[in-house]
Amino acid sequence: MKRAFVTGVSGYIGGSVARRLAQDGFAVVGLVRDPAAAARIEATGVRPVLGGLDDAALLQRLAGEADVVINTADSDHRPAIEALVAGLRGTGKTLIHTSGSSIVADEGTGEFSARVFTDDTPNTPIPAKVARVAIDRRVREAAGEGLRTAVICPTMIYGRGTGIKRDSIQVPMLIRAAKERGAGVHIGPGRNIWSNVHIDDLVDLYALVLEKAEPGSFFFAENGEAALADVARSIGRMLGFGDRTVEWPLVDAIAALGVEAASLGLASNSRVRATHARALGWQPRRIGLLEDIERGSYRQDFGPQ
Repeated sequence: MKRAFVTGVSGYIGGSVARRLAQDGFAVVGLVRDPAAAARIEATGVRPVLGGLDDAALLQRLAGEADVVINTADSDHRPAIEALVAGLRGTGKTLIHTSGSSIVADEGTGEFSARVFTDDTPNTPIPAKVARVAIDRRVREAAGEGLRTAVICPTMIYGRGTGIKRDSIQVPMLIRAAKERGAGVHIGPGRNIWSNVHIDDLVDLYALVLEKAEPGSFFFAENGEAALADVARSIGRMLGFGDRTVEWPLVDAIAALGVEAASLGLASNSRVRATHARALGWQPRRIGLLEDIERGSYRQDFGPQ
């Protein structure tokens, strides 16, 4: 039986990826910080090991014991990547690292941008994302050190996860803000656009990359895009508020959510095309973001009471 080591198994992406690997016949080990979560994770078919991303010796050992390593825990933790690479160096085994499409985002105000990026489009990242882009490059270049590496770069993810964390970050954040205000909410005018991808389609991409990707590959993951004002309207309809939306001033959103979530996230543009993934054979087929909000995965936890 092949062995997989996954970081971030208590999270939305990592839990879903680990569950798929277990279903595909892997013996999966997952790094877990919270002892209270260990039993719940074990029930999903994953063997939990207590530790964190700063435990370099542990990461290196667990990577060396695995046939496949997938990092979904933190896109910005360089020491963890160095430890995982060290554990796999010279083995020819696979390391898949999870980035995020904010690497091409602007410092947003809720306004529209026409910039669209493919996997190969040159880009100078905003200062806040320079370190993340450098980590992505480090992972890809590590393919020259005797291991098979790939970077998967998701966009705005939606849908119900299959691990212990069922919901994504951005859409529930907007749903909570809408419930507080009695209307769909967007930061600034809401003309900014994010590409998006369903969690099940994303998990399919991990499986495909694991099976077929060339060393040093990079893959955006998207299946469409939406303006944040349209997301706000769909949330309002799901909550029973109709089509009315309200503008959340950027300064107030930053005060409530922080710069990363507000200006670099919900107020920014991140528009990409998953050219490499589709060339590999990826065929996303799940329900679109706006339809999923209005009649799908969020109604159970966030819909009208």
